Amino acid sequence: MKYSSEYRDPQLAKALVAAIARNVEGFDGQMTLMEVCGTHTMSIYQHGIRSLLPTQVRLISGPGCPVCVTPITYVDQAVAYARRPATIVATFGDMIRVPGSTSNLLREKAKGADVRIVYSPLDAVAIAEKNPDTAVVFLGVGFETTAPTIGGSLLEVERRGLSNFFVLCAHKTMPAPMIALTSDPELKVDGYICPAHVSAVIGSDAYRPLAEQYGIPCVVTGFEPVDMLRGIQLLVKQVVAGEARVECEYSRIVKPQGNLKAQTILARVFEPCDAEWRGIGSIPASGLQLRAEYQKFNALSALPVEVEEAKEHRGCLCGEILKGKVTPKQCPLFREACTPEHPIGACMVSSEGTCSAEYKYGG
Repeated sequence: MKYSSEYRDPQLAKALVAAIARNVEGFDGQMTLMEVCGTHTMSIYQHGIRSLLPTQVRLISGPGCPVCVTPITYVDQAVAYARRPATIVATFGDMIRVPGSTSNLLREKAKGADVRIVYSPLDAVAIAEKNPDTAVVFLGVGFETTAPTIGGSLLEVERRGLSNFFVLCAHKTMPAPMIALTSDPELKVDGYICPAHVSAVIGSDAYRPLAEQYGIPCVVTGFEPVDMLRGIQLLVKQVVAGEARVECEYSRIVKPQGNLKAQTILARVFEPCDAEWRGIGSIPASGLQLRAEYQKFNALSALPVEVEEAKEHRGCLCGEILKGKVTPKQCPLFREACTPEHPIGACMVSSEGTCSAEYKYGG
């Protein structure tokens, strides 16, 4: 298949649904498959894929939304920078409405703070170059998909000789959280739909420890409905056969070794660190921090600010939703106090959030 329309072919999708049903004939019990990519989450909801699957196959959403897994302490830190004099906070759009303990960036902007939405880290670098007497703090969130571009922007900042550009770094990496969730006895994941964008950078071989050491089948798949169904079928076949290996349905984009150029930038600018995941807690070596030679760009050390005490919002179940233990509809705030117009949890704010997808497509 070469064109996007082929990946949405109803007849192909119908054949794959029938094949999945045949694969689970005689399978005793129910298997749980988790996707850990926000774009996969949106695709599953948008195309109604859950409703097409036999009862033996259950799909749950995991921590695949970069904004959603960012802890509330980070949002509070960003708000503190927005309140700092002579400071511009530059961010991707998803972060601006994420609630902190008592405020968010949109609210601070309405009060007069200089908060700007950018479409790439280089946009923020350009802002720093035009405002040499103002500190520009860029919010560095996201997985291996975005981290190389931010690392590249710091190399560009060095080249231009700028001294007023800083990053508030909270990058996360895969597959460490997948290993953490695998060890959770309350969850019992039988197979992973591996993230496509991240895999384009780190490569499908990155999931081999999950398959070989933890016995969990892994399939990297694309985002179109035929991609998703084909990826689910490959997982189902492994689970039924009692096998565990890494397969790549998305080989037109993802290679076993990944993107070596992006990996080189990551290794040059960042190093692994323990990271706090919302709802999951601290996971060893699941984050990225700036290496010693790039600490001059670290907002935390270069621009100290007072940050309010973190307070999670009462009743919000984002943490449990990110672990796949509850669904958005099980949250008492869903569609009531928490809506896209008035989000309480990050899962309702982000375009890749599970609650946002359930609200938009879940009926």
